[in-house]
Amino acid sequence: MKTLGVEDNFLGLSEAESAYNTARAVILPLPYEKTTSYKQGTAAGPQAILSASQQVEFYDDELRAEPRKVGIATVAAPDFTGLSHEAGLEKIAEVAGLLFDDGKFVVSLGGEHSVTIPLVREVVRRHPDVSVLQLDAHSDLRRSYEGSPLNHACVMARVDELCDFVAVGLRSGIAGEEKGLRSRSRLFYACEMVRDSSWQQKALDALGEKVYLTLDLDFFDPAIMPAVGTPEPGGFHWYETLAFLREVFREKEVVACDVVELMPQPGQHHADFLAAKLVHRLLGYRFLL
Repeated sequence: MKTLGVEDNFLGLSEAESAYNTARAVILPLPYEKTTSYKQGTAAGPQAILSASQQVEFYDDELRAEPRKVGIATVAAPDFTGLSHEAGLEKIAEVAGLLFDDGKFVVSLGGEHSVTIPLVREVVRRHPDVSVLQLDAHSDLRRSYEGSPLNHACVMARVDELCDFVAVGLRSGIAGEEKGLRSRSRLFYACEMVRDSSWQQKALDALGEKVYLTLDLDFFDPAIMPAVGTPEPGGFHWYETLAFLREVFREKEVVACDVVELMPQPGQHHADFLAAKLVHRLLGYRFLL
């Protein structure tokens, strides 16, 4: 498996710290964008996160430890040149499947949210009892959009066909979206969460023991994460997000995750850095709690 060197990989790790064979975690960049429907630019997201990560301190101030010591490899991004949308998603499934079979904890960097479809499919094949935790401003439950059932707006409709899921932080959806969902799938809208302090425990209870995390960066409030294609007001902030994620990783076995929909903007490198530090913290939660 081809990996990136110190000048290009996540955190700027040495060869010893980022060697694939000994790494417990793998960063999979997915510069993929085929179906974005408002502002475009998510294909540049993975590179922006990797570049920003080279400025992230190795020492995690919350965990009082250095996640890099578990070994974090960054593999080269797949080549999507000339591929149709369907073929592009199959390429993602192929690459991710190899990483999962090697026993790696994979953090995939999008790219548009449709990349989650093949990632979850491959996880379900290996963990049939997995459930998905979606942190997102949008429900993404359209059965089809702009002529495609594999559109980024249809991600969770496809996930619901594979396994149970719990969506947290929603601020935008469609009428009747809960009809036909799996009986254990749950939607938590932000407007209700602010009035119900028990939402966190309810969300945790709705998840199975094994969890795949998909985090669309528009989950965050635009004040701290403006670099997304479809921002929504009323989003989450840094510490309240981490408080919830810490409990997820503490109580559940998180088997893989993705961070998607970063759309880098000139002069807004703080958003790139937030995404990079978030990935660093997720790795810490996975291995150091």
